[in-house]
Amino acid sequence: MTATNGLAGRREWTGLAVLLLPTLVIAMDMGVLFFAVPFIATDMQPSGTQQLWIMDMYSFLLAGLLIPMGALGDRIGRRRLLMAGAAGFATASLVAACSDGAAQLIAARALLGIAGATLMPSTLALIRNMFHDAKQRQAAIGIWSAAMMGGAMLGPVAGGLLLNHFWWGSAFLAAVPVMLLVLLAAPALLPEYRAAATGRFDLAGAALSIATVLPVVYGIKTLAVDGWSLPPLLVLAAGLLTGAGLVARLRTAADPLIDLSLFRIRTYSGAITVNTIAMFAMMGFTLFTSQYLQLVKGLSPLAASLWALLPSVGVGAAVGGIGALAGKVRPATLMTGGFVISAAGFGLMALVGPDTPLALILTAAGVIAAGAVGTMTLTAEMVVSAAPAERAGAASATSETASELGSSLGIALLGAAGAAIYRTQLDGRMPAGLPADAARAAQDTLGGAVTVAGRISGPAGTELLAAGRAAFADGMHVAAVAGLLIMLGAALAANRLMRHLPAAPAGTPAAAEEQPVTV
Repeated sequence: MTATNGLAGRREWTGLAVLLLPTLVIAMDMGVLFFAVPFIATDMQPSGTQQLWIMDMYSFLLAGLLIPMGALGDRIGRRRLLMAGAAGFATASLVAACSDGAAQLIAARALLGIAGATLMPSTLALIRNMFHDAKQRQAAIGIWSAAMMGGAMLGPVAGGLLLNHFWWGSAFLAAVPVMLLVLLAAPALLPEYRAAATGRFDLAGAALSIATVLPVVYGIKTLAVDGWSLPPLLVLAAGLLTGAGLVARLRTAADPLIDLSLFRIRTYSGAITVNTIAMFAMMGFTLFTSQYLQLVKGLSPLAASLWALLPSVGVGAAVGGIGALAGKVRPATLMTGGFVISAAGFGLMALVGPDTPLALILTAAGVIAAGAVGTMTLTAEMVVSAAPAERAGAASATSETASELGSSLGIALLGAAGAAIYRTQLDGRMPAGLPADAARAAQDTLGGAVTVAGRISGPAGTELLAAGRAAFADGMHVAAVAGLLIMLGAALAANRLMRHLPAAPAGTPAAAEEQPVTV
């Protein structure tokens, strides 16, 4: 049964299941290498720089190409782009799994990022075209959002489980059968859509978009990992300057990559704004949670990732609750409530210390994620519904790019704040008599302190470990208070930007739907 009277039928809901497959894989691929890095390092012996690029190349290109690929899908067909991306992802996964050198693996990760950038906006834009009823579309996007968050949580776990039984290449091969299934099912279950009338693809705008996003993401992430230094600051500044050129291009081009008039739609710009703020706080704090479980509580990476799955229960409940309340409660009220819930979670995080029971930090993480993800389900639906249907690909890609930038900025700024507090607090608690190089390593990161403490016998090692964990908790408290304030600010912003929306589900198209392409 297919859609009738504007309502989605069995074919559309089955098609949604097909769209969830690449969504899960893309999200999982961001963390699937966490446990594989030591094995890759032993096998390939990459340099420190090569190892960083193996990890980061995927996310850099994914972020940089989202907007151009979203606009391209609007022009050539969203199903066509999805299938090309699925074929490319499967091929790149095979190349990555069979790589015999660091350079080849970096190149394969680059191809995975390019293919992933074709898949993400295509999935969300196709949901916009398949589900015309606002309530059904909101439910479908809620499921899509939950799949994205679930994939991010499952990635490290899946990687750890595969590496317990197979070689490191298995972390890549797992994506191949999934993408093959997408290629087989898509022609039968997914309709083809493309804008009825489009001009030439804006190659200059695409180049400027890539030249803006890549340096900005690289600069932010490098500053977050390595601390403040001139080279990444210069790269970041270059990206921002290119961004000014991109805006000028978008204002003057006959067929711009992104229609800037979309940002004059209050619902669209407001949804992107509050979503970016939420990602800043939520993802920026994730770094502290993972380190706390492993370095403060002493859990193995696999055990820590398994425990970290528990907050997903709250996420599922939040997505279901938002879906049930949508149409009965004003969106501004739902979004404000979600951000206040997340703020309460950050408040709980501010109470966590080195000896706090594990249940408290897991509960706090679940509350943070439940409030934020439930709210972001609404913003995702608003973005694709507020934009004209023929611009859905570019609109969703713009939102996803803003989320990536918010995540990177959150990791950088909250991480820098926590690191500064850690160093300051540890300086006054450092055991006397440590060698200078050991003291420097301990002050750099908690991981360094744990390593140094393991090499020191006697009370000095125990004292250093306790001091490092206490200093880390102090830094985490500062980041938690910052997250609390940011979420309260997001609640105020959501109430102000979205209070014009009625209680009825958002989703009246801003423009007529384009006609399906006959294939």
